[in-house]
Amino acid sequence: MTRKLLGVFLFIAIITAVLVPITACAENTIVTTSREAILMSEDGQIIYESNATEKRPIASMTKIMTLLCVYDAIDNGKVTLEDNVIASSRAASMGGSQVFLDANASYKLENLIKSIVVCSANDSCVAVAEHVSGSVENFVEGMNAKAKELGLVATHFENCTGLPAVSQFSCAKDVAIMFANLIKHQHYFTCSRIWMEDFVHPSGRVTGMTNTNKLIRFYDGCDGGKTGYTSEAQHCLSATAKRGDTRIIAVVVGAPDSKTRFNEVSKMFNYAFANYESKVYVDKHSNIGEIEVVGGKEKTAQIAATDKLVAFGSKGSVDYTVEYEIDAKVKAPVKQGDIVGKAKLLDSSGAVVKEVSVAVQSNVDAKTYWDYIKDIATNN
Repeated sequence: MTRKLLGVFLFIAIITAVLVPITACAENTIVTTSREAILMSEDGQIIYESNATEKRPIASMTKIMTLLCVYDAIDNGKVTLEDNVIASSRAASMGGSQVFLDANASYKLENLIKSIVVCSANDSCVAVAEHVSGSVENFVEGMNAKAKELGLVATHFENCTGLPAVSQFSCAKDVAIMFANLIKHQHYFTCSRIWMEDFVHPSGRVTGMTNTNKLIRFYDGCDGGKTGYTSEAQHCLSATAKRGDTRIIAVVVGAPDSKTRFNEVSKMFNYAFANYESKVYVDKHSNIGEIEVVGGKEKTAQIAATDKLVAFGSKGSVDYTVEYEIDAKVKAPVKQGDIVGKAKLLDSSGAVVKEVSVAVQSNVDAKTYWDYIKDIATNN
């Protein structure tokens, strides 16, 4: 072997010896330079946090609460995605990020939501706030009421856009909680996964939209997030990524530049996926058996859990068992959604870690007099 070739082999050996420990270390440590940071599971288990409860401006991450309140209004039947929303002069005159709404023009609520999620449109925020609550001021009252309902520890809103306001603030932990609740609304993901799309105005004019969250394009598994920037708040990002059954949420507040916020969230995601996992033991609405229905037109009804029963923890440590407590029978009539028991997740000591309700999956009417006559005739 020549001296030159030997030197090449030695160089490769040295580089390998040095890089392998660095790679392993990178997967087992988190270092952030943003003013605040938090990394947590979908169900709220905190993996990492740094100054996560200090009151700070969060810029356009405020729109996470705006969207959450709009989705709540949809769930409550107050508004629908198909509603026509008239953009007021106030909405159309908003500055900052926008889709340049035409004053007094009519827009579908669903399209306005999409513009908020994709390109952080301030004008759309004002339009939907006025549509849902009659005024921005009333809507913001609802945002603060929702913050209280969620138990947020350091959050107060003065507007629905995140534009600078003296007494508007939040923190990384509160943002993560807001975002975890927002992503429970599946329609959000129909918008958050969009990279580029045209926003078409009633006049036919087109405004191009590009997602402000670059990670949906450049990070494997990232399917949602909200950016924010003002000179006071600096660069902010809340994002979520999912691989397999494991969904992670990461937030940074006050990064020095845009590249840093994306890099630090990416590194937190890498750490989480390298070291943690979720296991689904019972899936939402997945059939888990049937229950006897006494006096019903059908003798049995299918039953399922009302929510997922999932465990999150360090890889290799997630090992639980499921125990069901189901009523032996129910009496007709039975309605879809009637609770008939619960599913419990037990740890190795038998302690209950989590539990979800088990419900009937279809209506079962009670037998009529003629049903009983028919049964007698058939049996004879």
